[in-house]
Amino acid sequence: MAEVKLENVCKIYGGNAKVVDDVNLKIEDREFMVLVGPSGCGKSTTLRMIAGLEEVSEGTVKIGERIVNDVPPKDRDIAMVFQNYALYPHMTVYENMAFGLKLRKFKKTEIRRRVNEAAAMLGLTEYLQRRPKALSGGQRQRVAVGRAIVRKPDVFLFDEPLSNLDAKMRVQMRAEISKLHSRLGTTMIYVTHDQVEAMTMGNRICVMKDGVVQQVDTPLNIYDNPANMFVAGFIGTPPMNFFGGELKLNGACLTFAGKTFALPIHTPEYREKLLPYAGQKMVFGIRPEDIDSEQAQSTPGTPRITAKVEVVEPMGSETFVYLNTGNETFTAKTDPHKSIEVGTEVTLSLDLGKAHIFTADNGKTIV
Repeated sequence: MAEVKLENVCKIYGGNAKVVDDVNLKIEDREFMVLVGPSGCGKSTTLRMIAGLEEVSEGTVKIGERIVNDVPPKDRDIAMVFQNYALYPHMTVYENMAFGLKLRKFKKTEIRRRVNEAAAMLGLTEYLQRRPKALSGGQRQRVAVGRAIVRKPDVFLFDEPLSNLDAKMRVQMRAEISKLHSRLGTTMIYVTHDQVEAMTMGNRICVMKDGVVQQVDTPLNIYDNPANMFVAGFIGTPPMNFFGGELKLNGACLTFAGKTFALPIHTPEYREKLLPYAGQKMVFGIRPEDIDSEQAQSTPGTPRITAKVEVVEPMGSETFVYLNTGNETFTAKTDPHKSIEVGTEVTLSLDLGKAHIFTADNGKTIV
């Protein structure tokens, strides 16, 4: 097993187009790290540089104690699972899984043992003599994973492996890959644009934007304590609501949406963080689950806002409600059994104890 370390890694195309910009990242031995971000953020390019499929323009990539910038992919002791499965259509499942081992001149008995072991682990034993065209998308993806497992590499790399699957199969494969990590106890680096996959699978998440690492932390810490507005808006479904406003520290108040709200001061350190920004334009962020119609009705003195309902999306266990104050739009999560009709006005409470405040100029988190 091995840790993976990226030090000041850059990828430059066309002389000056930096698609990966000064990435510093350490993936611990046996860790499941997820690289997540929107399309074009550089996450797949970063993974391909670890794999050796892209050259590193600047910086160093280490696997274990070895710098691998100039080491060919086949000698890096990694295995990669691609989005499109990359199976040989003329070969059976067994032959696809065994192919890499045959190239490395493994004995037939060892190849058979490894393939049968991986097939049993992935529920593929009964499909070993079928060809890929006779399999479902989920089964093909398991074959691609099995082909990586038989190699017993130091590091597994996954490049958006679930993108071609339907919603139900994605949920199932997420769980299977997570169980696989627990069973194998190996280092895994997983690339996705889907923040739900990132939140549910990773020991830690690396959020990227425009080739730059925005934040690296555990899923819960990133959700509760985003480093900036981009992370706050990208992680969470529906995304965090943002309101423009001005911070006034006479009593620590935030003015937005035409109203002034008192902010709860948790600690002296909290107040100290706000003091330098008194009188400045700020951005106030609050998650949809911290906006509540029931509490607004039942608790006197609760900070409230009135808005018109524009869209209602029943999700089964919860309902997403999209609202408009006249100047701003925002989203709330509500009880699915509460009747809310499009076109009506509702009053909602704001849990300001869970609010986030960002600078207006660069979106950096203040509190």
